[in-house]
Amino acid sequence: MEPWFDYELPPELVAQEPVRNRVDARLMIVDRQRQSIDHAHIRDLPELLRRGDRLVLNDTKVIPAQLRGLRAGTGGRWQGLFLGQTPEGDWLLVCKTRGHLHEPEQVTLQDREGRAAAKLWLLERLDDGQWKARLDSPQDALELLERIGRVPLPPYIRGGNMADVDVERYQTVFARRPGAVAAPTAGLHFTPDLLRSIGHGGVEFSAVTLHVGMGTFRPISVENTADHPMHSERAEVSAAAAAEISATRAAGGRIVNVGTTVVRVLETVAAVAKQSATQQLLVPWKGETRLFIRPPYEFLATDALLTNFHFPRTTLLLLVQAFGGSEFIRRAYDTAIAEQYRFYSYGDAMLIT
Repeated sequence: MEPWFDYELPPELVAQEPVRNRVDARLMIVDRQRQSIDHAHIRDLPELLRRGDRLVLNDTKVIPAQLRGLRAGTGGRWQGLFLGQTPEGDWLLVCKTRGHLHEPEQVTLQDREGRAAAKLWLLERLDDGQWKARLDSPQDALELLERIGRVPLPPYIRGGNMADVDVERYQTVFARRPGAVAAPTAGLHFTPDLLRSIGHGGVEFSAVTLHVGMGTFRPISVENTADHPMHSERAEVSAAAAAEISATRAAGGRIVNVGTTVVRVLETVAAVAKQSATQQLLVPWKGETRLFIRPPYEFLATDALLTNFHFPRTTLLLLVQAFGGSEFIRRAYDTAIAEQYRFYSYGDAMLIT
């Protein structure tokens, strides 16, 4: 059956703010075996998970990657998004401004109060629309971003304009490793108290890393989804996490992945392990993944999935369909719209079992 990835969403269902208490977000229970849909809240997870389950979290940390500045030559406004660095330490950016950018061109970066903070040279436009850039004086990129950068909210949240409270709200409580330019949004629902309560029920935890890139939101514009150019994201599964997750599966427990990002890294590594001589489900791994999960797909390391409601025509929506079944997930989305669930990054969630 062809995947379904387009739907009409009333604009008022796009969440502009998270609920005041993260655990009060609604939770749709999507049971594949029973083909049933039920309704609960995130705070009910301790009762919905089972002793022996392992909850796998993405510990990436969103960096304040959105930059603003002025073009030195024209005084015109400039916006940029920091995507990473080359091995030589040059910056990789996407830029937006009026008019044509030159090679090279200097930009004065501004802090969050609009004051001049640093000089940046745009050196070279790359083939994929990115720019290679270099600071006028050497300094640590992440330290500078923490001082002057803004949280890169998606454009459907208040036009991408952050408020001060977004610095905390658009970050999971278990974020540890800086590198993402977008939050792994299923993880935003958790609080320390909820994690403790889940743990008291006999559920174990593991953390893996996938640094979410902007490519994850790129819409599918081709007729045949197999022709979509899949983006690459940096990911890592430590030796400890690989051993823990493998042991849970061997003992008959469920691997409950928090977010499509966790699914993507675990399925990448499980495929690597399957091709090796090991008997383990997972092996230690670090690298770039371009895995494109779409129907039909044989999942190796995902028994249940907690995920938010995704944008139409995206690879994220195709991944969820591959796991839950295209028609069943379509019914779940129709139900969510009828029941006025809140959608996207600051919205509600579904647990697919």
